[in-house]
Amino acid sequence: MTFFQDFPVPPTPPRGRAVRYVPPVWAGAPLYELPAVVNIGQFLHRSPTMVMAVKSADVFSTGCSFDVSWTIRRGDQTDEEWADLNDVFFRPGPGPRRGSGAASMLLFGVAFPDGSKSSTGAYPHGHFEGTEEPAPPVLLMRNGGGSGGDDEFSGSGALWLWPLPPAGKLQLVAGWKDFGLAECSIFLDGSRLRDAASGVQKFW
Repeated sequence: MTFFQDFPVPPTPPRGRAVRYVPPVWAGAPLYELPAVVNIGQFLHRSPTMVMAVKSADVFSTGCSFDVSWTIRRGDQTDEEWADLNDVFFRPGPGPRRGSGAASMLLFGVAFPDGSKSSTGAYPHGHFEGTEEPAPPVLLMRNGGGSGGDDEFSGSGALWLWPLPPAGKLQLVAGWKDFGLAECSIFLDGSRLRDAASGVQKFW
């Protein structure tokens, strides 16, 4: 006989089966697809102190994800100026830093041939705030990350575009006022991306 025998532990109630969250079609890539990979290999921007590039696109049946990266080298900044840029790089957004705000953050945009367009600035948290399906196109920044030190910053992310672009020129735009990057853009072949979707493989 022990003290705790007088206090039997009640049985654990049965737990219901968890329901997997399935994101809306516009919010991200389908869960069970192996995408077709399209090489892009173009610079959005290249200067002595900054490079921004689009490496490739993973094309799914509903949209595509662009693999983008950026590297910033230290120029003639003082230690104090570089420390300020460090703060901007790793903690973007509105704050006490001079000139910083939502409009000065790293922004990406896309324009379809018909003039419809979207910007990651419209979805600052990487998702759409609302319950209704947004008007296409939608461009979201996913899986962003970075690293840096005394001489260099580097970062990368995935830009999810919904839906698949139509035939014609697809314009991809970038800008980052905090780092002195004016709007820059490249044009991609929408037909090439759209046609690549025929190579998508379903898991099940």
